[in-house]
Amino acid sequence: MDQLALLFVLLLGAVVSVPVGERLRLPAPVLMTVLGSVLALLEFVPNVEVPPELILPLLLPPLLYAAVRRTSWRQFAANVRPILLLAVALVFVTTLCVAVVAHAIVPGLPLAAAVALGALVAPPDPIAATAVAGKLGLPRRLVSILEGEGLFNDVTAIVLYHVAIAAAVSGTFSPWRAGLDLVLSAVVAIAVGLVLGWGTNKAIGLLGDPTLQVGLTLLVPFASYVLAEELHGSGVLGVLVTALFLVEYATDADDVMARLAGHTFWDIVDTLVTGVAFGLVGLELHNAVDTAAGHWGELLTWAAAVVGVVVLVRLAWLLPATWLTKRLHTARDIGEDIPVSWRETVVMWWSGMRGVASVALALAIPLETDGGGDFPARGEIVFIAFGVVLATLLVQGLTLPWLVNRLGVRGDSVREKEFERQPAVRAAKAAKHRLREIEQVEDLPEDLSEQMLRRSFDIGMRISPDLAEDERREAYRQRALRLKRVRRIEGEMLSAARHEVLTARSEQGADPEVVDRVLRHLDVRSLR
Repeated sequence: MDQLALLFVLLLGAVVSVPVGERLRLPAPVLMTVLGSVLALLEFVPNVEVPPELILPLLLPPLLYAAVRRTSWRQFAANVRPILLLAVALVFVTTLCVAVVAHAIVPGLPLAAAVALGALVAPPDPIAATAVAGKLGLPRRLVSILEGEGLFNDVTAIVLYHVAIAAAVSGTFSPWRAGLDLVLSAVVAIAVGLVLGWGTNKAIGLLGDPTLQVGLTLLVPFASYVLAEELHGSGVLGVLVTALFLVEYATDADDVMARLAGHTFWDIVDTLVTGVAFGLVGLELHNAVDTAAGHWGELLTWAAAVVGVVVLVRLAWLLPATWLTKRLHTARDIGEDIPVSWRETVVMWWSGMRGVASVALALAIPLETDGGGDFPARGEIVFIAFGVVLATLLVQGLTLPWLVNRLGVRGDSVREKEFERQPAVRAAKAAKHRLREIEQVEDLPEDLSEQMLRRSFDIGMRISPDLAEDERREAYRQRALRLKRVRRIEGEMLSAARHEVLTARSEQGADPEVVDRVLRHLDVRSLR
């Protein structure tokens, strides 16, 4: 098997792992990690030869962009306190604790290299957390916090990692210089993200064609990451700012085709890239086995100690941090999502899985220092990092569904329906208001006006049937059943039309481009 065949196996696994995971009630990323680990143990499967410096730029931008599309800047602003406590403070605390323990137990590991190890294992993986937690029916507030933590903790951890690596390579360290680098990295990334976001927004308006618009959104995350890194900023933060800007300002309410195409496209990208990323994590078992040859006992002991520190520090931090957030939370903090019970806090703790970012950062450690010597304990750092990732992904990822069921942590369906009801009411009112405006400038027949008024009400009812009173709800239910029957019959008619058009496409003398144009018209009609 060559590298290309291995890539196709991972892509196929990414597709198959989704329905298999749903049937087994297991997260797809965890299944892909297991698949990668199994492949790594097979003799005919080659070692992965992706250059370490390309792993983050190739995998993180599309994954982060896809994740940000599911949220908004307003949501981040509302949850700034819990996110900062997790994404920034907890990363610093975990890095410090891991560095102290690793420096003490691993012979010959300098403090700077130990800090690098702490930084690369400190951030829970944003993709693992959202992919796992999002499939378990957790309360929306927990998923929001996990998403916010996952998206911002990489920024903090990667900056710490670069500072520590620079100190280990050069042999010198300046706290003031490190602090300045941290601030400048953030400023540059924010500037790059805003400029690219603004430029992309303008370009989307000029392109017009949904295909070109979606293609541009695929390029933008990579451009933001690379440009920010070239200017010595944080590539991860650059992608986040660009994506948040586009989510906030690049949405045209009437551009239905672009929105549908964009959602479908990014769902596909998210599924495939996530699968490949976690498959690569499992495949790193090759290198871990080679590193541990001859001294398995010591390396497993060190890895277990670091895993224990990572897991216990998260719990020890979450308990007081959650209590503090609750104390600071007031009735005015509308929209702020916080855990409301110790059960939710425990689920948040157990959701702190590490992933592809940790492995990629470990592999990106330089081979040599500026003095020409080997980077101290590089093999041991890579093995420990892989051990942390594998242990948290497999142990926590496989047991999280059981823990959620055991603790009974579930989303509040009543609250979810209320959230759904509010925009449904606003949609119906906006449609009715627009109808009144049209009636003022156009002379509508009375029967048409009544029909349009009913349709304005139906707009909200289709989203949230609870909007109507009992009597009107029954009438709407009858109309909905009739409409469903009409759509079923029309769907069968359109299906027959599509089959006939496809048959015509293969006939002699048919123009495929013209036939495809007719077929596209039928497809669009089927979406209405």
